[in-house]
Amino acid sequence: MSDAPDASGLAPSLDDLAALAEAAFAALPDDFRKMTGDVIFRVDDFAAKEVLDELGIEDAFELTGLYQGVDIGRRTLFDPSPQPSMIFLYRRPILDEWVDRGDVTLAELVSHVLVHEIGHHFGLSDDDIDAIEGD
Repeated sequence: MSDAPDASGLAPSLDDLAALAEAAFAALPDDFRKMTGDVIFRVDDFAAKEVLDELGIEDAFELTGLYQGVDIGRRTLFDPSPQPSMIFLYRRPILDEWVDRGDVTLAELVSHVLVHEIGHHFGLSDDDIDAIEGD
């Protein structure tokens, strides 16, 4: 899968982005992947309206990814069985950011969003993740 639209001129599909996300996850160090545990990865065109409303986001293009679940640092043995942790990647906002930026490949951007959301799975805040990326 290349980073450009295919010969038909179509933008990368949901399956194309899922393949990029799978490749990005596979490229992470083994220990990092093992620590991630059982997280479900999903690619949708946009976040659901309810999700956007809950986050106070009016423009669906502003959300490229989302971690949904109880982060590892806050889980206990006494918690009821939670819903599985999920990481959502949103295709249309990712594609828009990729085109707007023009300075990264689509694979690099998908990897960045995926790792950012895995950071939330580990209990890191946006500020924590930005600080780590800055180092």
